[in-house]
Amino acid sequence: MRLSMISLVSSLVLAGSVNANAGTIVDVAQEAGQFNTLIAAAQAAGLDGALAQGESLTVFAPTDEAFAALPDGTVEMLLKPENKEQLIAVLSYHVLPRKLESTDLPGRAIKVRTIKGSGDKTLSIAKTSSGVTVDNANVISADIPADNGVIHVVDTVLLPSN
Repeated sequence: MRLSMISLVSSLVLAGSVNANAGTIVDVAQEAGQFNTLIAAAQAAGLDGALAQGESLTVFAPTDEAFAALPDGTVEMLLKPENKEQLIAVLSYHVLPRKLESTDLPGRAIKVRTIKGSGDKTLSIAKTSSGVTVDNANVISADIPADNGVIHVVDTVLLPSN
């Protein structure tokens, strides 16, 4: 038992050191400087801790420009305390409970489940010769490593149907 515990600890230490310089998903997003709205929304929803502490996550991260492209007043409406549940639903629709890199995708459309609690929880991801799309968003930068997962930058905020 003691030997297996030592092996487990050693494995965890070695696994953590492989990507030790990246930082958490939140750290990497903050350092990039193009996800200020996403970070503010995650903080307002109380999800920033989960994104920093969760393991093996995939985040489809909309840029500040993607949030700015939403209809006028949408972001402000979502950030109101009385709309916290709706904000959580939108943000959790951008997160997979597993690490999914572009090299893992087949050359066809697939469906993946997000961490969204109820309603529309499934994203359609397609990899073609022209790139990767997630629902109606284009992946503009893929496979950005973080200690606790991977970030794919998208040009559109993904909105669940319900």
